[in-house]
Amino acid sequence: MAIYICKLGSSDGRIIVKEFEATNRESLRQSLEDQGFFVFELKKKSLQFLWDKGAARKKVDNRELISFNQELLVLIKSGMPIIQALDVVLEHGGKGKLPEILQEVREDIKGGAALSDAFEKHPRAFSHLYVASLRAGERTGDLPQTIRRFIAFLKRMEGFRKKIVSALIYPSILLTLATVVVTVLLLYVVPVFSQIFSDVGSQLPLPTRILIGFTVLLRTYSPVVLIIAVVTGALVRRWLRTTAGRYTVDRLLLRIPFIGPLATQYAVAGFTRTLGTILGSGIPIVEALKMAVGTLNNKVLERKLLQAVARVEEGTTLVKALEGVKLMPPLALRMLGVGETTGALEEMLADISDYFEEEIDRQLHILTTAIEPAILVVTGLIIGVIIITLYLPIFKIGTAV
Repeated sequence: MAIYICKLGSSDGRIIVKEFEATNRESLRQSLEDQGFFVFELKKKSLQFLWDKGAARKKVDNRELISFNQELLVLIKSGMPIIQALDVVLEHGGKGKLPEILQEVREDIKGGAALSDAFEKHPRAFSHLYVASLRAGERTGDLPQTIRRFIAFLKRMEGFRKKIVSALIYPSILLTLATVVVTVLLLYVVPVFSQIFSDVGSQLPLPTRILIGFTVLLRTYSPVVLIIAVVTGALVRRWLRTTAGRYTVDRLLLRIPFIGPLATQYAVAGFTRTLGTILGSGIPIVEALKMAVGTLNNKVLERKLLQAVARVEEGTTLVKALEGVKLMPPLALRMLGVGETTGALEEMLADISDYFEEEIDRQLHILTTAIEPAILVVTGLIIGVIIITLYLPIFKIGTAV
């Protein structure tokens, strides 16, 4: 797939410049013309392999989505029609892609499209879960309740994500500072000592010669190493976009001690929270499971869940299906079994998600508590070795005197 920068003319006379993803130029031109646009120019975006797909892949920020849905909920509950509600939201303006997308959504609704269908045309901005929730709300006639439930879901997931990010900030800062300090020592301090030793002209100890030789190599070939690293990173990113590449990395990730179980718990927490939200919107279990697959964000776990979905379609209970593919730990399966038996599946899924989120929070605290002193110790050892190695010739000269 390639990204094309398109200059278009709309039916109301406006000139629009947007980016679209397409397999080739001809199919994109045909698609845009079918939508009623006049195509002035199609230009392929160059050097795509060095970065992600840019604005065409950029999703609407969760905070923007929460704010928009809160406004929309209040306006709909007041009895205002959808188009007028969107007009009020658009009057407030705002930055980013959301106002532009909402303008297009408004035009589609004005042309007779349903709200969910209008949002469905923007999959990069609005998830399939959001669109399906709106569709379920339209079907049941209780759109405000559906939006309220989705807002609560977004807030919970955003709060959980912030917890994880905040837990990893301090170790990341320590690691960055440690890398900077060691790099400065190797690239700037060691060469100064090397020049001093060269002026003295004495025979240097082997460790000092090795350190100076490594520094010379680092200073000489660092541009080449940087270029190789950038190209390698770009190639790895392209490989990770393939199914085989992503599956291989996800499988390796799950096998790493401590990290693997933590990644599994994080995936299952998001999956159960999402599944409970979807089921609460009135969507059937099989369709809800298929919609929630993508929230696992791991190809290995997604493949297991799809196997479970197939068994549910054949008539197997959800607990038996998940137990057969070993997607959840025994405790979660027992809780799920109770919810399925008592008819309180939605509430039990929320409890499972709460349990996993608390467990992840506890394990992250343990991990960060252990990794912070480990970074300091390793950094101290590296700096100590460098300093001692630099002072060995001085010790040698002192001994000789």
